[in-house]
Amino acid sequence: MTALDLSSPVAVVGTGTMGQGIAQVALVAGHPVRLYDAVAGRAREAAEAIGARLDRLVEKGRLAAADRDAARDRLLPVDGLAELADCALVVEAALERLDVKQQLFGELEDLVAEDCLLATNTSSLSVTAIGGALRHPGRFVGLHFFNPAPLLPLVEVVSGFATDVTSATRAYETARAWGKTPVACADTPGFIVNRIARPFYAEAFAVYEAQAADPATIDAVLRGSGGFKMGAFELTDLIGQDVNESVTHSVWQSFFQDVRFAPSLAQRRLVESGRLGRKSGHGWYDYAEDAERAEPHTADKEQPPAYVVVEGGLGPAADLIALIREAGIQVREEDEDNGTRLALPSGGQLVLADGQTSAEFRDVVYFDLALDYRTATRIALSAVHDTSPQTLAEAIGLFQALGKDVSVIGDVPGMIVARTVARIIDLAHDAVAKGVATEEDIDTAMRLGVNYPLGPFEWDRRLGRDFAIDVLDEMHERDPSGRYAPSLALYRHAYAVDKREGAS
Repeated sequence: MTALDLSSPVAVVGTGTMGQGIAQVALVAGHPVRLYDAVAGRAREAAEAIGARLDRLVEKGRLAAADRDAARDRLLPVDGLAELADCALVVEAALERLDVKQQLFGELEDLVAEDCLLATNTSSLSVTAIGGALRHPGRFVGLHFFNPAPLLPLVEVVSGFATDVTSATRAYETARAWGKTPVACADTPGFIVNRIARPFYAEAFAVYEAQAADPATIDAVLRGSGGFKMGAFELTDLIGQDVNESVTHSVWQSFFQDVRFAPSLAQRRLVESGRLGRKSGHGWYDYAEDAERAEPHTADKEQPPAYVVVEGGLGPAADLIALIREAGIQVREEDEDNGTRLALPSGGQLVLADGQTSAEFRDVVYFDLALDYRTATRIALSAVHDTSPQTLAEAIGLFQALGKDVSVIGDVPGMIVARTVARIIDLAHDAVAKGVATEEDIDTAMRLGVNYPLGPFEWDRRLGRDFAIDVLDEMHERDPSGRYAPSLALYRHAYAVDKREGAS
């Protein structure tokens, strides 16, 4: 099954920001495009707005003037659904209400040809439920674009329970022909991106609710250590707290209130107070012109230790050994069967976040996971009130000697980056095991849809098969609510590798 022919008209129903973006994508790809909106006059306003954006593309040298003129000639706002009768594809980007969408597609089904592909851009509703009201749900599919649709490459092609393979394939190939990067996905709450991304927000909010760190510090650690482009607090302020919380709540409810997807009470209070982020002038951060910029906690300068003793190779943090030597600090190495830590001259220890807490040990400072310890600009440390001041000072001084800013946070299991990445990896394995998508498509979706530095399976391979499950096992022991219980899929993944190694 191939993509739609460029001569085939494409219709977009709903002319808000997303509808306009999808229309522009189809238009620039070469299709005749019809625009319809239930509110009189909006389709024509949307056509004018799209035309203005095409003008800007010409000004920036991204579109030839002749191509712009041809595209404008192919764009037609219409006043009634009947004028979409000859379209080969209708994409709906209307109000996120199931009854509204079901009624719309019911009306469309009576108008368009039998081979017309019907698609919804829903981000939170069930594709199966929307299509379930149709007489012929086999031609119904989800085409979930990301905002802004003309710029972001990812499209989730979602097959409902009754979607025909031929329909899903045609939608997939059409998205690819439009210059997008499609990924195939089963109809599951949140699809790929909004399902697997939940821990990125949830764990940051949980650290905040535990009073372990403030938003600016958590965001700085996610960026500077985790390699994420934005932290969870600044990103949700950009998205809109009401929008982000609504998606979280929808996924949680759709999974029958599974604790792994539970919303944040702190975010709920933010929404209730009207602090919705940038669009309201205040969210986690204050965006008033005269507001003081929130700065992350950064430790004062400390002297580095004269030497460190490496016990056990440091696992995912092994690159630190070379960095410490390059900083002129003596490194002594000792073989330890179960050791992954640095011993300091004070007698204390510096340990990679493993899901345990400093309170459980004598004189232990934890350090957080980093995407790349060489390029990381900030490292988080955690300790308790009775940690030796000398041990904490040496730990701070060590990372400062490596050129890192240091943030000392409260004693929370899994710290910030480690717990976030472990949970993302776990949800990704669970999604594959349940037939949501392939490993490759999940990695692609998370890199392109939310701009993660690595896909979950890329993280997993880099960290080693034991990292995520070990962190989550330890966290589950300390919080037996089920939020951190590793999925059966993650256990099977680790056990399957162990079996192969045992047989070799």
